[in-house]
Amino acid sequence: MSTTWLLRFGAACGVLLGLSTAVPGLIEAFTGETAATSFVIGVGAAFGAPALTALHLRQQHAAGRFGAVAYAVNLIGLGLFAGVAFALNLVLFYVDEAVADEVLAGPTRIAVLGAALVFVTGTILFSVSMVRARVLPLPPAVGYGVAFTLLALLASLPDSPVTSAVHVVAGGSLIWLSVAPHAPERTVTAAGPAAGRLRRGSAAP
Repeated sequence: MSTTWLLRFGAACGVLLGLSTAVPGLIEAFTGETAATSFVIGVGAAFGAPALTALHLRQQHAAGRFGAVAYAVNLIGLGLFAGVAFALNLVLFYVDEAVADEVLAGPTRIAVLGAALVFVTGTILFSVSMVRARVLPLPPAVGYGVAFTLLALLASLPDSPVTSAVHVVAGGSLIWLSVAPHAPERTVTAAGPAAGRLRRGSAAP
């Protein structure tokens, strides 16, 4: 399996995840949460891991060790939060509100909060790594960190125009990152500027 295939597959997954986040959010601004929009959001979370992997591959050399750690934490957080999104949108959505509240009041609440914490931590770290690496466009790199963090923090609140707007920004940022043209990666070396002078053949002391 080539890296090129992984990049293309991940980019396609990023677009699908972005659409499955933004479009239902936009619709719910007018209709409220529905079975159809909940289904799309719950299933769409499955595209997160390959999308994130593609973004990491595009910037891995420029992002360095920090980027690798950020990717690892965000990948684990995405896996956990995908399970949360699936449960909230495709399981608890169909049970009585009293039953859902009872489920979330027990140990499940601790698990959901823990998953959200890991997801938020990884999201912020990976957003910072994209900003530092400067391989991917800056606006969606920042939007990714802010919007997906807000999605996790607002997940337990009732739907509102604010939550819909956050869904649209999160999905739009991810689509932008996924389809952005490939830019040359910055190569960061420990030797820094001095190495650059030596590579240019400078004889100056």
